Amino acid sequence: MKFRGSSIEYAMELKDLTLAQGVSGCEDEVRELIRADVQDYVDELFEDSLGNLIAIRGRGNRTIMLGAHLDEIGLMIVCIEKDGFLRFRPVGGIDQRVLLTKRVRIGEGQIPGVIGALPPHLDKDQNKVVDLKTMYIDIGSTSKKASEKLVSVGDYAVFDMGYYEDNSKIFAKALDDRVGCFILTELIKRDFPGRVAYLFSVQEEVGLRGASIMSDRLTPDVFISVEATGSGDYPDKDSEPGRPRLGEGPAITVTDRSLIVPQDLVDLMVDCAEKRGIPYQFKRPMIGGTDAGRISISREGVKCGVVAVPVRYIHSPIGCVLKKDIEATTKLLVELVHRLLGDK
Repeated sequence: MKFRGSSIEYAMELKDLTLAQGVSGCEDEVRELIRADVQDYVDELFEDSLGNLIAIRGRGNRTIMLGAHLDEIGLMIVCIEKDGFLRFRPVGGIDQRVLLTKRVRIGEGQIPGVIGALPPHLDKDQNKVVDLKTMYIDIGSTSKKASEKLVSVGDYAVFDMGYYEDNSKIFAKALDDRVGCFILTELIKRDFPGRVAYLFSVQEEVGLRGASIMSDRLTPDVFISVEATGSGDYPDKDSEPGRPRLGEGPAITVTDRSLIVPQDLVDLMVDCAEKRGIPYQFKRPMIGGTDAGRISISREGVKCGVVAVPVRYIHSPIGCVLKKDIEATTKLLVELVHRLLGDK
């Protein structure tokens, strides 16, 4: 995959990563795609007991680790009603306002369904936001017995929104954080003058769980979380000054709810961008959290930072990302890893 006008050839297809099913706790399909793509380029490749995939390339006294999470938000079936409808609960944080009439695929059989609720012409209060507890998934069944032949309680449902790409942009589900995984698969194929580890973590969206156990296996000198962050460039809202915008490059985190990034690391990232003429911005407001927050307080403590690609509509069934932001983020991380290894 080569972005138009880009000097970077991406071997992995972002389309494949976004279309794969990988709701938190069920990341196998995404992990196996990445394993197949990177296994010939690394010196070590292993999976831990929770499902994190760790790849290591190169040798040296210092270890720089980059991380992105495999999992995506989604739904879990919690009840099959007598009339065949499926009740569900969210896995991860989801904006319930945008769920109605969205297509989903359920379980290993990839059973198609659509999210529904009482139609507005039958609802006395047509202007209210429909509560998630009153929604259901319709798979076209008319009885519990018929539905039970297709799905089971505990099955995951993943959004079925397709994939669209043109010369400048991509619309897809799960850009948080398949875009980070995509960038890491490109970096793995590069030679760096030292030891670089790559963490593809699980269950980030439900409490940074994968990162919680990773440090028991490998403690890096520096960890950089490669994320997707929500943009703030919407037409009907006064944008907060400094809120990330599409087209203005990677967003560098200074602090969020889980992490205070050391100032010298922030300064280094800024210097990398400015010396290479790479556009960048800062993440604002200071909300959310990433795997970096959890890893920063592991063992004796790890210096951590976050670089994120701005994406519209994260934590919803579909998002929008610009290719030039993906490329700028990749370039910044290449420069940053070289500098952290003392190469430049």
